[in-house]
Amino acid sequence: SPLPEDAPVGTVVALLNVNDPDSGENGQVSCELSGETPLSIVASPGGSYKVVTASALDREQAAEHRVTVVARDRGRPALWSSAELMLEVSDVNDN
Repeated sequence: SPLPEDAPVGTVVALLNVNDPDSGENGQVSCELSGETPLSIVASPGGSYKVVTASALDREQAAEHRVTVVARDRGRPALWSSAELMLEVSDVNDN
């Protein structure tokens, strides 16, 4: 569902659960966002992550934001997976 452009910084946009059944470093996973976006990712306990707004949204500048989430393990060689998220921004100040 769309997020209003006046949503405060820190608003949760998505919750992600990431796990790797391997043991040791191969089972330790980290996530990051790629691309320029007003979003950031925050780790939570238990292998979950929150995607939150990192700056103000302005629908007049961008009606949507596409970001790629990359999950990578710490094995050698590192294995990874990615998924694209799309955030639609709704307008709140037009008449």
